[in-house]
Amino acid sequence: MWETKTFAELSAKELYEILYLRTKIFVVAQDRVYQEVDEHDLDSIHIFKVIDGKIAAYARVFKQNGNVTFGRVVTDPKFRGQGLGKELMVHVLDVIQTKFDHPEVEIEAQVQVQDFYRKFNFQSEGDVFLFNHTPHIKMTRNFA
Repeated sequence: MWETKTFAELSAKELYEILYLRTKIFVVAQDRVYQEVDEHDLDSIHIFKVIDGKIAAYARVFKQNGNVTFGRVVTDPKFRGQGLGKELMVHVLDVIQTKFDHPEVEIEAQVQVQDFYRKFNFQSEGDVFLFNHTPHIKMTRNFA
């Protein structure tokens, strides 16, 4: 079952599992040293699916600089290939449409996953830039 919770609603175990997965992928597997846990966690809506007591897929949605954005989109490697990424994005977009009164979404996507976000009507804008030592590109989608 998919869960949608504010930071305050997360249990200690859920928070631990979320942070464990994010660090495992975005810091260790991608060999990046940066502050993975940040101030946005406190103000985000956290969307995730638990399978066998572990977070299988996760993303967070929040407002930043007057825009709605989302990030830390991840599926645990042992659950990849099962369509969880697509399911996760459906939930992310639903949360944006139902909980945020903003027609445009702006994200900073890792370059290698641009095509994934294009499947959900995101458009790439501008040039590639480095964010936390990894090539990213700005992508937007308008719901209006």
